[in-house]
Amino acid sequence: MRDMIRSPLTWITLVALAVAAVLPWYVSAYILGILTVAYYFGVFAMGWDLLFGFAGEVNFGPTFLIGVGAYASGILNNLYGLSPILCIAIGALAAVVAGLVLAVPALRVRGPYFGLTTLVAVLILQSFVVVFADLTGGEIGLTIPDVLSIDAGVNYWIALVFMTVSGLIMFGLAQSPVGLILQASGQDPVQAGALGFNIIKHKLAAFVVSAFFSGLSGALLVFYMGTASVGTVVDIAVGVQVIVAAVLGGRRTVIGAALGAIFLIVAGEFLRPTGEIATFIVSAVALLVILFFPNGFLGSILARGARS
Repeated sequence: MRDMIRSPLTWITLVALAVAAVLPWYVSAYILGILTVAYYFGVFAMGWDLLFGFAGEVNFGPTFLIGVGAYASGILNNLYGLSPILCIAIGALAAVVAGLVLAVPALRVRGPYFGLTTLVAVLILQSFVVVFADLTGGEIGLTIPDVLSIDAGVNYWIALVFMTVSGLIMFGLAQSPVGLILQASGQDPVQAGALGFNIIKHKLAAFVVSAFFSGLSGALLVFYMGTASVGTVVDIAVGVQVIVAAVLGGRRTVIGAALGAIFLIVAGEFLRPTGEIATFIVSAVALLVILFFPNGFLGSILARGARS
């Protein structure tokens, strides 16, 4: 407990949450809308960091899990009129099932093949959305009849609480004995296996947790936006944004991934009036951080605190 109180991570998290909690009283509904999307992307990034940062598996297709959760929940609401809560729960379950179907064979391959498998899964999902346009809305997008709320403040609090709870759960898992085994498996799978740990089982568990939160967040996001489309939840560019956010925040920090996602979304939105220059500026900042601060924003701060 004493180490937790003294940890810079604890204080950074508390300060960030305190600032986020008072924002609804000081900023416009437009800003709250941007932050709402950013918080959902924060969960995407935390789920990716759990799998890569600790298990050492590079998932090049995080939008596969996000898209399955988003489209499964959206289709159920669009076609059958099920309640949003039930649709969101089923969407998260669908992402877990899809994750298991993908991970069981993929985790048995070594090197870059796992990442390539996840990338191909995204391409397959994109093709599915286009081919079965009557079901998915195709390239135009799928309209969601129901939404979580029409109040910007309510949507903001839903996203903030969800990101906070998700972060606590994933951070707790990362710091648990399971997380330590995942780190050992990611750094040296041969030695971890020699010590008697079931590497495949633990990595599969990490993938399932990542799939659950990614699918749940994807489902919540489309019920916030009122639509699901390839460009918002399945596109490879969205997956790259998730990966960059996690790297910017700091590998193996979990919380840093959320901060990285918030930075990317907010910076990209405020620089939007500059047109294509916005993408250049954000990408340049991301590249500089990756090159000169490989531990990311939060990772660098924690490393400096550990040395002092």
